[in-house]
Amino acid sequence: MTLEIKTAGIEPIRHTFANISRRFGEKPASRYQEATYDAQGEANFHYRPMWEPEKLLNDKSRTAIEMADWYSFRDPRQFYYGAYVQQRARMQEGAENNYAFFEKRELAANLSDELKNSIIRFLLPLRHVEQTANLNHMFAADYGYGTAITQAQLFAGMDRLGMAQYLSRIGLLLDGNSADALTQAKEYWMTDPAWQGMRALCEEMLVTKDWFELFTAQSLILDTLINDVIYRQFDDWMIAAGGRDIGLLTEFMKECNKDLARWSDSVFKVAVTESEPNQQQIQQWAEKWRGKAADALSPLVREMLGDQALQEALSTLDKRIAKAGISK
Repeated sequence: MTLEIKTAGIEPIRHTFANISRRFGEKPASRYQEATYDAQGEANFHYRPMWEPEKLLNDKSRTAIEMADWYSFRDPRQFYYGAYVQQRARMQEGAENNYAFFEKRELAANLSDELKNSIIRFLLPLRHVEQTANLNHMFAADYGYGTAITQAQLFAGMDRLGMAQYLSRIGLLLDGNSADALTQAKEYWMTDPAWQGMRALCEEMLVTKDWFELFTAQSLILDTLINDVIYRQFDDWMIAAGGRDIGLLTEFMKECNKDLARWSDSVFKVAVTESEPNQQQIQQWAEKWRGKAADALSPLVREMLGDQALQEALSTLDKRIAKAGISK
């Protein structure tokens, strides 16, 4: 007796959704494509925003930047919700291990009082800057156009909230969970002359109406300067002062900022390549906010690291602006 097993191949009628096949052809699509492209509603709205009736709910005119296709802003990381959560969960696991190691070994006891005071004055108030960044990215997620850019803005906003929380936890590790360090850091933020320029800059950003201008100010200008000043130069200073272990607690911020820069650089390159008016507009915004950020950071960086540190950060910023094709 013989048993013959036959197999039959069934060709699916459709490989993906119709809106995806119109863009990429009738072939299997990635999850990023299916979760991103043409996902934003564009028709059949029953009302306009009551607070701004001259605009649609999703309105391209909320920024001076113009794009033939707002879905050109493809995220090089291909983050949709599932991929983003999984990647950040791995990063958070590493960060939690670092914080647990720091606390278990009581590494805060190895830090001098002078170093702790410097951390409280110059690092911990940065959590208020990160909270501002969270609001800025959420604003862009709300008023931006096209899921390709708005979902990435939302993810970036959550990253900034996470960084603000980790900065707060550094304060709690320094003072044995009494929150005295955070109270002192907030007082620096509110009253220390060195921080008032940054505080004013954050307030000005919060009332900026053009979401792409705000994105330029935050992700290109301010983030580049702060990353260089705080997470490179100040980190080097802490190592020299005996605070090498603090690097365990700021590694998450460094990795996250590197990841955000990779995404935001791709956005600027696409926008400036789209048209000459876009390139000129973003260049004007970059020059405007570069000056504002330099003025705001100047007294803080002078107190922290000396006069030369800001010039090094500005040089790094200028290289990034040129690499993105914004300056010509």
